[in-house]
Amino acid sequence: MSESYSAIDVRREHGVDYVTLNRPEVRNAIDDQLIDELTRWADAAAHDRTLRMAVLGGAGRSFCSGADLAWRSRTVNYDYEQNIHDAWTLARLFVKLDTLPVPLIGRVQGAALAGGVGLVAVCDIVVATEDAVFGFTDVKFGLVPAVISPYAVAKIGASASRHLFLTGERFSASRAHALGLVHVIAPPDGLDAAIARVAQDLRTAGPRAMAATKALIASVMDRPPASVTQLTVETIADLRITTEAKEGIRAFLDKRSPGWIQGDGS
Repeated sequence: MSESYSAIDVRREHGVDYVTLNRPEVRNAIDDQLIDELTRWADAAAHDRTLRMAVLGGAGRSFCSGADLAWRSRTVNYDYEQNIHDAWTLARLFVKLDTLPVPLIGRVQGAALAGGVGLVAVCDIVVATEDAVFGFTDVKFGLVPAVISPYAVAKIGASASRHLFLTGERFSASRAHALGLVHVIAPPDGLDAAIARVAQDLRTAGPRAMAATKALIASVMDRPPASVTQLTVETIADLRITTEAKEGIRAFLDKRSPGWIQGDGS
């Protein structure tokens, strides 16, 4: 990519963006610069037809420790309107990450706290080390996990949210896995190998089909089946007439790999 970043690092390999929060000296804490850079990356990624998927990780020992204290200290003197602007800036980032048309894989080690666990919640598939630690710690600072709440509640449910949001307690990777926040647990030295296996599975899926699947899930979630029947019927009808779907069916019948796998070395 032509964008210039310092709070994040972006590396493209074979159609995959490896996006790394690059502030290890503060455990990749979130500040306004990181929000701006990650938002700019997400904007570009949403319109990049050569991008197959992205991996979001953190440099050093932790994924993301939450809000940067120096940044947060500046907000102590913000008035209401300034806080509204500040919260909207963060909210836009989460919306953009959540609605990326490509799969977003979370690569989590060490701590994922407050806004950091929010970043975990917007990832489609999360791979975490067995010693990773999670926590909605906002209440410990007299705050609430407001901006991240829609994504977190969608992942772990209302009951677990009441418990973990209200106590702010930290919980293990195994607990996160049981709640649906984490999908794959790996040993620390096997994290990248586990992500590579997930990426390989994703490469076998049609790019347009994956984008449509993400949009479909968002549209039908928490809605009565009868209210989305028309949407589901139109979605499959639209996809069946695409070149991608026809290629996928022909490839299956011909006992060969579809073109999106054969041509996936870019």
